[in-house]
Amino acid sequence: MSGRTLIVNGLIVTATDAYQADILIEQERIALIGTDLADTVEADHVVDASGKYVLPGGIDVHTHLELYSWDTVSADDFYTGHVAAAFGGTTCHIDFANQVKGESLQQALEAWHARAEGKAVIDYGFHVSITDPRDDVLAEMARLPEWGVTSVKLFLAYKGVYQLSDGDFFRVCRRAAELGLLPIVHAENGDVIDILVREALAQGHTAPVWHARTRPPEAEAEATQRAIWLAEMAGSPVYIVHLTQRDALAAVSAARARGRPVYAETCVQYLFFTVEDLERPNFEGAKWVCSPPFRTDADREALWRGLARGDLSVVATDHCPFNFATQKVLGRDRFDKIPNGVPAIEDRLIMLYHAGVHEGRLSLHRFVEVTSTNPAKLFGLYPRKGTVAVGSDADLVIWDPGARHVRRAETHHMNVDYNLWEGWEVVGRPEKVFSRGRLIVDGERFLGTPGSGRYVHRRAPLLSP
Repeated sequence: MSGRTLIVNGLIVTATDAYQADILIEQERIALIGTDLADTVEADHVVDASGKYVLPGGIDVHTHLELYSWDTVSADDFYTGHVAAAFGGTTCHIDFANQVKGESLQQALEAWHARAEGKAVIDYGFHVSITDPRDDVLAEMARLPEWGVTSVKLFLAYKGVYQLSDGDFFRVCRRAAELGLLPIVHAENGDVIDILVREALAQGHTAPVWHARTRPPEAEAEATQRAIWLAEMAGSPVYIVHLTQRDALAAVSAARARGRPVYAETCVQYLFFTVEDLERPNFEGAKWVCSPPFRTDADREALWRGLARGDLSVVATDHCPFNFATQKVLGRDRFDKIPNGVPAIEDRLIMLYHAGVHEGRLSLHRFVEVTSTNPAKLFGLYPRKGTVAVGSDADLVIWDPGARHVRRAETHHMNVDYNLWEGWEVVGRPEKVFSRGRLIVDGERFLGTPGSGRYVHRRAPLLSP
């Protein structure tokens, strides 16, 4: 679909407003918003959104496409993952360019750019994961904004692979503060986890549930609190990724109450499943192996409350899919060899709308805020993305609030052989999805073109309480 497009009769919903109006799309952006535009402007295409919401496209700030890990590679690449994202209403995402020890940050970025080249069908950006913070790397961080990167990933877990010492963590946070970058943190105590994993294996514990039992909630709570204090000493903001449990959330809440620039995301799957899912028989629990692991019902409910009251700023996915039949089974004899990650990029908005908006846990405005607007603000995409406004990219989703459907692996678009929500009947889904004004999803039809997605140069984060 090219030329001028007019969307009429929809209810435009942003993080703060809801109103009936028409939208004119021209040259990839929103050119005009007004009433009865069909009477006053000419358009090449008219889309009737009667009875539907018009939302800003979803932004998923935590994905792992084509990630080489656990002697295999995640099942979605920058084409299949983008197609799945689009069918779920996500029109932009941020993946992770992981530095290998001895490598420069530029080399890490170049490797990930090569993975996306020619495949992308939605817009994308990169965080850079710093795993080897040599002095020359700290100096090189000054070039990240020039390359469109305004966030750096730091690990307090994965001992011997990604994990930083407290001293290195502090040094990178202090440098990030100097440069206006946002440190984002995987907060688990990797030293303790390493001991617990070795002890469990020595005692003959090999089942998937031991992945969770060797990564206890206290390891996440301690590391979250430590990351917050280290960042505060460094004078830096901090963003905690994939927060799963109530004590870690309490640490975030307390810091925000003190007025500190501390932010946290949870992932959609943590709002639905618990550690008991890892105990499913016949190795089925391996489908739920990810880090941090699933927790308890009490933790799930705490996350929902944290979302509703604003202590959690973002809902992402940590989408890192591995096929059950051919990849998860690599860990059948040892839980620590199970490829670590779950598929969710297509399900994020659908499941959050169903359980959040439809079932009354979240307002429609809050739904938009945590899936699009806050991600855009925190990661330097706003107002180009994350809202419906004149001048913004025409990344738009026409959402059918009454559509009923069943989540199934056989009909989803992720390149993976299972769906966490298999058989769930849900209400609400995207009907049409536009990426910079191009209609890329129309019902069950995908209309996007490989290579049409663009790398987005991000600006400094917009940080507010």
